[in-house]
Parts: sequence; C-alpha cells; structure tokens
Amino acid sequence: MTTSPTSRMFNVRRYAPETGAWGKLMDRDSAVRKLDWPLLLSCLALSLLGSLLIFSATRNRMELNHGDPYYFFLRHLLNTGIGLALAAGTIWLGHRTLRGAIPVLYGVSVVLALLVLTPIGATINGSRSWLAIPGGFSLQPAEFAKITITLGMAMILASRVDAGDTPHPDHRTVVQALGLAAVPVLVILLMPDLGSIMVLGAIILGVLLASGASNRWILGLLGAGVAGCLAIWQLNLLDEYQIARFAAFANPSLDPAGVGYNTNQARIAIGGGGLTGSGLFHGSQTTGQFVPEQQTDFIFTVAGEELGFLGAGLIIVLLGIVMWRACRIARETSELYGTIVAAGIIAWFAFQAFENIGMTLGIMPVTGLPLPFVSYGGTSMFAVWIAIGLLQSIRVERPVSASR
Repeated sequence: MTTSPTSRMFNVRRYAPETGAWGKLMDRDSAVRKLDWPLLLSCLALSLLGSLLIFSATRNRMELNHGDPYYFFLRHLLNTGIGLALAAGTIWLGHRTLRGAIPVLYGVSVVLALLVLTPIGATINGSRSWLAIPGGFSLQPAEFAKITITLGMAMILASRVDAGDTPHPDHRTVVQALGLAAVPVLVILLMPDLGSIMVLGAIILGVLLASGASNRWILGLLGAGVAGCLAIWQLNLLDEYQIARFAAFANPSLDPAGVGYNTNQARIAIGGGGLTGSGLFHGSQTTGQFVPEQQTDFIFTVAGEELGFLGAGLIIVLLGIVMWRACRIARETSELYGTIVAAGIIAWFAFQAFENIGMTLGIMPVTGLPLPFVSYGGTSMFAVWIAIGLLQSIRVERPVSASR
C-alpha cells in the first residue's frame, strides 16, 4: 500500500533525527509525558503542606527565626525549589548515566562522612552528624549516604544478572555489596547517628530482597543486627542522650519533665486535635511552643493538633501514594538495576516515615529522623528529591513495551 505525500511528510517530522532542535524538543516532550505525575504531585503536595506546618511552628519562635516569622517558611520553599531542580537534573542525566559515576559519588559521600569526625564536624541536638558550612549553613552527609549505598549496592548486585550471566546474585556478589555498604555504615556509627543507621539497615534489607539474594542473607543480617544492638548496649557505645531516649521509650512515665518531655508533649498535641483539629495557626501546644523541634523531628504534631485526624491522615495518604507509585515503577522496569534502586528508595521512605510518625505517637523511640518532604531541613530535602529523580528516570527510560 502506498502512502500519500502528506503522510510521508508527517512521518518524516514524527521520526525526525534524534539530533538537532526538533529532536531535542520531541525527546523532552516524550520525557515529560512519561513522568509519573501522581508521584511527582504527591511529593510536591507534601512539601507545600510542610511549608505551612513549618510556618505555624516557627512564626512565633523569635529565638529561632532571627526575628523574621517567614524565615523557616521561605527557606523550606527554597529547599523545595532546589530539590525540584536536583530531581530534574537527575532525570536529565538518567539513572543509567549515573551508574557510571557511582564510584566517584560513593567516594565523595564517604569523605564527607569522615569529615564529620574532624574538627569541622558540628554537633546539633546532641548528635555530631553535621558539617558546618560558612554562611550559617550545615550539611548532613548521612543523607547522601542513603543514595550512594542504594546505587552502589544495586550496581554490584545487578551487574551479572543484567548481563545474563546468572539469574540472581551469588554469595560472592552479595559479600561485595555488603562490603561497599559497610564502610559508610561504620563511619556513621562512629558519629554516632543511630537514626540514620536504622534507615541504612532498612535500605540494605530492601535492596537484598529486591535483588533475589538468598534468604539466608536476609535472616543472617537480621540476626547480626540484633546482635549488634546488644553489643552496642553492653559496651556502652551510646551517648547519654541516646540512652535517655530509649529509656523514655521503654517507660513513657519516666521523668515526664525531662527525657520523656518531648514524647509526652507530642502526644498531648496530637490527642488534642480530634477529628478536624483546632485550625491552622491555632494549636495551643504549637502556639505555646510546648513541643521541641516541632519544625523538624516533630512536624507531624502540628498536623495532628491543627489539622486533626483528617489532616494528619492526608499526610499519610500522600506518603502512601508515593510508596504505591514507587512500587509500581520497581515492578514495571525490565532491568534488575532499576528494580533494586527503586526498592532501596521504597525501604528508605517507608521506614523513615514510619519511624518519624511512630515516635510522635510513642510507638517508636525518638531518633531525630525527619519526615520526608514535610520536615524542615535542606540536606534531607535535597536527598529525597534526588531519590524521586531516580525513580522518575527509571520510569522514563524503561522500554515502551513495559508501559502500562
């Protein structure tokens, strides 16, 4: 069957060479259409909702906001904008391109973590896990370690499988992947930053489960984790403030005006919100500044008190959408490397969100982990948006036949 000149003309334009302005425009348009928009919009909604909660928690905190009630609000929006730019840059580079740069990224993240142990490391809220940067800024290298461990382990575990050499990682490959993860984990343990260690443990387990590694490795790691916790406790490797936090978790009535103060005030704030809350900017616990670190670790208490069960539930629903879309991306990609990267991010987000919300409810110990996208914090915001960029890249770069 012959085609008309008009049809041939349209075919030429539709399948124009991939080089040149027209090809680049078509590539960009195709990438935008392939984005997972429910995932992107849910993350953006969480960040914008977080900005309102942060403003409510800090507008009257003159000792923190330098006399500017919009200080934290505007910085959170700025961090979100930078995070979006980092996500866009990650999508543009592509997770496959970044795969070749993993050794460099891994080395940089380890060096940054080691610098925390030097005199330029800073202690914030009892945890020496920050780098002080001129201009009043700070950097938390453990956040970037979450990304590099995910990418590095995925690269090792998927290398032979994606090449068709073996159906699943063998024991030697798993040992290599665990050795890669062990270096930053040990450095962060020396800080010590137990909250980040817990998240990294969840990431490692999630990555191994997605890779198809033997269940013996999963059970062995769980056993090693329990043994390691007991050893840390018996050898008195924890700082006093960390021991106090675990003691308050085990016995909530212990020293309610001291180590148990944060958790007790968080419960009061959330419990007082009821179904619909007291109204944004009208929470008595929030306005009265009874809950410490309410713009970071305890941001969920602002939602519980001022937006009630419905508002707090909305945050959980949005986080659930993020998990759902990430799981779909992991399931639909045709390469093991992409599946493992997505699984590591899922484990990271799911555990960190559960831990943050759980500690405000008193069902998890206080560890200082931020609520993804919602809590104030530049490094954590940058890291989670880079992770979203990786997820979107996995979706954009998947074969057309895998689309659903």
